[in-house]
Amino acid sequence: MPDFVKIKNTISNYNRKIFVDSDKSLSIRWVLLASQAMGKSRAYNLLNSEDINSTINCIKKLGIKIVKKNNICEIYGKGINGFIYKNNITIDAGNSGTCGRLILGLLVASKKKIRLIGDKSLSSRDFSRVTLPLRKFGAKFFPQNKNYLPISILGSEYTKPINYFEKIGSAQCKSCMMLAALNAPGKTIIKAKKSRNHTELLFKNLNIPIKIKKSGAFEIIEVEGKKNFRSFNYNIPGDISSSAFFIVLTLISKKSKLIIKNVNVNPTRIGSISILNKMGANIKIINKRSYKGEILGDIFVKSKKKLKSINCPTDLNSSAIDEFLIIFLAASRAKGISFFKNISELNKKESPRLKIASKILNKMGVKTKLSPNSIKIYGNPSLKLSKKIVVKNFNNDHRVFMMSVVAALSFGGEWKIYNKNCVNTSFPSFINIAKSLGAKII
Repeated sequence: MPDFVKIKNTISNYNRKIFVDSDKSLSIRWVLLASQAMGKSRAYNLLNSEDINSTINCIKKLGIKIVKKNNICEIYGKGINGFIYKNNITIDAGNSGTCGRLILGLLVASKKKIRLIGDKSLSSRDFSRVTLPLRKFGAKFFPQNKNYLPISILGSEYTKPINYFEKIGSAQCKSCMMLAALNAPGKTIIKAKKSRNHTELLFKNLNIPIKIKKSGAFEIIEVEGKKNFRSFNYNIPGDISSSAFFIVLTLISKKSKLIIKNVNVNPTRIGSISILNKMGANIKIINKRSYKGEILGDIFVKSKKKLKSINCPTDLNSSAIDEFLIIFLAASRAKGISFFKNISELNKKESPRLKIASKILNKMGVKTKLSPNSIKIYGNPSLKLSKKIVVKNFNNDHRVFMMSVVAALSFGGEWKIYNKNCVNTSFPSFINIAKSLGAKII
């Protein structure tokens, strides 16, 4: 089967209710924390994607029993640092930066060297942002001065708590240190720029000793280590990052309405909705309820004829970091010049997303002005395409692929988009859901 899709027609109007695939961030964190719990934990609706399967395979290699059957995953945890450390273990995080970085936090007390590898994309991403502070816990890394995968970690019998300052708003870095703190006797103190807080909420729900204080744009997080916790069950809700692609598809299509059911609308994750509403959308979260500290809800969106440009507030960046590609597409249809700044972190994702997004928009005929840290998008509300556009060579980045599909379904033209299987890392149902709304994708 060819690894590309062809799209020649814009999508017709629709009025539907859908479910998107389960939350990737929560799914990975559940697997990692369940591996450290005492006893059998069970997840319902765990995301069945390559990133989650990579995480599960890593944990299995470390001696933890995992059983998947139908819609249920069971993990038989052995407590903190209950891994079995055999000689010459290699674990493969695949494409998942979350798995790769967070699992290193659980290995600061490993008794033998563990080699961590990843795919080509992950191997190009800087791991020094976690390896440097993990050394302070007592972990050693080999080769000593290498910042990219593959690397090996050897833990310490004498782990110690640390003080850590996380400046960039990376939930991966913050969560890695929180997981490492589980293995360190005493109090680890983390000053972190605000970012998604799923790990903190899980710690609280599991009664892991944690205190959180606000300090301006930062939070002070204290974790008391060496405290075992009991197994736990979790019903994983839908993913807001996956939802964003169908939110924007509906928003910039004609005469359409959509309700996305049972989505995790954690306030630290809904920056995309805030940004789009500032651009004139009227996206509503209905049927809100609380679940284990998270906020769940249904998202209602309808088409909007006129969107306006935005000078995007930088305080929304961290809560929309995974959705900027699709937000850029909405800005392409808005009236005026939209400006997004302090977003260099986009070039440190699965691909250099800021550069690639600009190239795709330029192919569409949308003018952009790019810097290493920002992008200006000159919107064109009347843009309709009739030309051929080919999208390839984007490091198999799932979000680039999905952005391109939404562009084809919204702006017209004749598109050929490569690497269709890359959506399996995070959103395997993406193409099928688009087809269920009436998209003609070959």
